[in-house]
Amino acid sequence: MATDTQWLRQLQFDQLVSGIADYAIFLLDRDGHVVTWNEGAERIKGYRRDEIVGRHFELFYTPEDRAAGVPRHAMETARAHGKFEAEAWRLRKDGSRFFANVVLEAVNDASGELIGFAKITRDMTERRAMEAQLRQAQKMEAIGQLTGGVAHDFNNLLTIIIGNLDILGREPHDAERRRRAIEAAMQGAQRAATLTQQLLAFSRRQPLNPRSTDVNKLVWQTAEMLRRLLGETIALDLRLSADAWHVRIDSHQLESTLLNLAVNARDAMPDGGTLTLETFNTTLGRDCLRYEGAPEGEYVVVSVSDTGTGMTGDVLEHAFEPFFTTKPQGKGTGLGLSQVYGFVRQSEGTVALTSEVGEGTKVALYFPRAVPEKEIVPEVRPLAHGSERILLVEDEEGVRVFTAEVLRELGFDVLEASDGPSALALLRRDPHVALLLTDVGLPGGLNGRQVAEQARELRPELRVLFTTGYARQAFAGDGSLGPGYGLLRKPYLRAEVAARVRELLDTPVEPRRETTTALIVEDEPLLREMLSSVLKSLGFEVVEASGAAEAAELVASSVLHVAIIDQSLGDGIGENVARLAREHHPGIPIIMATGFAKDALVLQGLTTGPTVVLSKPYSLATLSRVLAEIGVRPPAL
Repeated sequence: MATDTQWLRQLQFDQLVSGIADYAIFLLDRDGHVVTWNEGAERIKGYRRDEIVGRHFELFYTPEDRAAGVPRHAMETARAHGKFEAEAWRLRKDGSRFFANVVLEAVNDASGELIGFAKITRDMTERRAMEAQLRQAQKMEAIGQLTGGVAHDFNNLLTIIIGNLDILGREPHDAERRRRAIEAAMQGAQRAATLTQQLLAFSRRQPLNPRSTDVNKLVWQTAEMLRRLLGETIALDLRLSADAWHVRIDSHQLESTLLNLAVNARDAMPDGGTLTLETFNTTLGRDCLRYEGAPEGEYVVVSVSDTGTGMTGDVLEHAFEPFFTTKPQGKGTGLGLSQVYGFVRQSEGTVALTSEVGEGTKVALYFPRAVPEKEIVPEVRPLAHGSERILLVEDEEGVRVFTAEVLRELGFDVLEASDGPSALALLRRDPHVALLLTDVGLPGGLNGRQVAEQARELRPELRVLFTTGYARQAFAGDGSLGPGYGLLRKPYLRAEVAARVRELLDTPVEPRRETTTALIVEDEPLLREMLSSVLKSLGFEVVEASGAAEAAELVASSVLHVAIIDQSLGDGIGENVARLAREHHPGIPIIMATGFAKDALVLQGLTTGPTVVLSKPYSLATLSRVLAEIGVRPPAL
């Protein structure tokens, strides 16, 4: 009777499995040959039962996966650990590919001996496409919000500029009206430049000039300006920790950030209140995951809190989004908090925002602790002029003519070039050039950073002043500049050119620390940030790319010493990125990261330099060992 019951249960189970159409469910023998085949397997994979039973399951894998030994690795993992699970591309009978979620489980007999495997496959192609469409729709909605906000604000500013220029043309003899029109047009242009900088800060693409900074001193110096900004009805309370550590930041950007937050706080306290600025030291431990992107370590916190109206949960959720604002039309761009967020994250810190309706808002900025540096004070001269020779490199003729005219008015001797190669040719012929003033974005195969690096090789004592309105690819890592380098942001005025040139010429040039730059190409954001943090802690400069297209731009425009490339990228495969890296940087050491134990395909064609496969998941110790294998020594060791 018991035997009949077991037979009936087995029959019911077989009928249940056979009738499932959404999953391919089948059994394999110990060597991987198909033993059973259900309706779902026939529908998903295209084979009838009589066509597939007895054949090896590697038939369902792509040629590249078979070459890399993925089927064998799956069986070995299931045999050793009881189960293997993955998501990857698989083949149908007609040769078409589908994206599958697969589970392979070991099946043992009563004595524990392996007798085969149970295989479950689900077709995820449609779901994956729907998720991609959803992500694209969300991306386009965000882009629409961004471009709509930019268009609105720039149209207003352009109206101010164009309207006042029109007044200048129609009122040639009214001196007072011309003066007012010039002032209004200039104010509109300056507001447009500020808006551009806010956008770059939000996207973490603004070039920074970080230096070791005493945050207490900076906050104290900013306090008087904040008191005038806040007015008489709002009290300013300073609570500065006496032993606050130094941080490495762009002090001008932190001042701007404090002003931004103070303006928001003032607007949230229309009937008056208290604005509190606080500094203190803290250490983030293992629970630091709640602070986005902040690794364990020592931090200095600069917090700004108010006693204002506070935010609702919905407002708090969108507070850092660009152009999101609760202020009336025309009373704010909505870029304030997004600019704060972008600056702090670009400075390798993070932001914590808390708020309750009726209780006020607190914004805490976390900056990594830095070692205090000896401050170099340039010699102060009464007039920003000189007679030194300057090599000006600018491809936009109008900008080049304006800048050269300004420099000559100040007494400088100016050489002009429209691209990198001609600039380097001039530099080789003329030993008297004291400063290279170059745009970052140049034609002719060399960008401004590359021109500067080659110029410094020829002339180590040469000062370099970059000009840029968008420096995403110009500066490695966090966008920092080294000794003897300066930055002039576009658009710039005559006085700014004079001040930055004189300041740089008067600053002693110290030998620049040798850097080792690592390229990370990884489409998983959390893994990319973790890897970046680890490499920076080892002393590397880091440039990051989230996909093959972005990596191609960085490979062509950056000076690289090692590359860590994920094989499976959302818009391509890492192998192609690695080949491109070898074209631009012959012999560069390359680490290929992969989820497979040994991906032989990755190594194919990459024999022109040291290459090693790094299997995921990996530890810091494994990464250090792999770096040593390809002859890369971390700068901090």
